[in-house]
Amino acid sequence: MDVSQRFEGLQQEIEEIVGERIVALRRDIHREPELGFDTEKTAEKVLAVLEGLPLDLETGVAMNGIVATLRGERDGPTVALRADMDALPIEEETGLPFSSW
Repeated sequence: MDVSQRFEGLQQEIEEIVGERIVALRRDIHREPELGFDTEKTAEKVLAVLEGLPLDLETGVAMNGIVATLRGERDGPTVALRADMDALPIEEETGLPFSSW
């Protein structure tokens, strides 16, 4: 069985279970952009979503960074995901309800 077969249907399952919550979080963060290392509110929002999940959480990494580790039941391949929490200093003119200020 190759990797693509092992994860077949995973995207749909994730979308069904947490899709709306992920979109809501992204829009909430987008609505209040923070620049550079001044990402305290963004980190709080991300941490609030991660709390209660089966993750080992480390906070305060490089000021407001968060490391969330999901440990598997067995030894095996490791996957690392990285995301930036800071925004770009732009003026958004979309008029969408979650537009940056």
